Amino acid sequence: MIVVCNNCSSRLQVDESKAPAANFNIRCPKCNSSLELASASPATEKGALGIGGSPSTEHRRYEQPKAAPLFESSKADQDFGKKHVDISEAEKLARLLASLLAPSVIDGLNLSSDASIKGHRTALVCTPQEHRETIARPLTENGYEVFVAEDTKQAVERMRENLISVVLLDPQFDPVEQGAAFVVREVNVLRPSQRRRVFFVLLSPTLRTMDAHAAFLNNVNVIINAKEIANLPKILDHALREYNELYKDLNAALNLPAI
Repeated sequence: MIVVCNNCSSRLQVDESKAPAANFNIRCPKCNSSLELASASPATEKGALGIGGSPSTEHRRYEQPKAAPLFESSKADQDFGKKHVDISEAEKLARLLASLLAPSVIDGLNLSSDASIKGHRTALVCTPQEHRETIARPLTENGYEVFVAEDTKQAVERMRENLISVVLLDPQFDPVEQGAAFVVREVNVLRPSQRRRVFFVLLSPTLRTMDAHAAFLNNVNVIINAKEIANLPKILDHALREYNELYKDLNAALNLPAI
């Protein structure tokens, strides 16, 4: 299992076979800070983090992975997607100019992201096929720019190409390729400045919605029970308001918009 130190960002290798079943602490050999590790989450119980190379980097010599496509449920959505392509270059240029004027503010952020400029949220849906439309459509109708991953490669590639505002993960996403474990790893290896800009949602069939303790143990920002998907936009907006309020002063100091 790979663990990232919150203090110095060092990557530590932990032998899961020797780890106790309950929560435990380890000490970072580089900065000597203490790290508290929890038991494996439902999203990683089948593969955890020691699952080998990322599927988005395998066989690049023969195949270029495709990122998760933009969700388009109607002709209007398709027209929106075309407009997005037309203006993306100008927005990228604006963000690049901003980085030159204030490099310390967006250090470590992906310049290909345009979510903060456009003023709306981007969401990546990583769920089994039968739930994608149910989740993506209401988010799109509520102003989200939604990308839907069909498999692990698309999910990982999209997360590396764009700074996604919200990642929604079902533990049963692409089980053959251990998709949930790879998505979790992509989130866990982010730098602290990047991780704060990603709101990680676990869609659980068993855990209670908005259970803060369970969210902490599973290393996610919020848990939404699968039975309450119909209320997903409302629950998500409520959770994001609380999250933005928590980081309100920090975002103001760094001149960063709320998620």
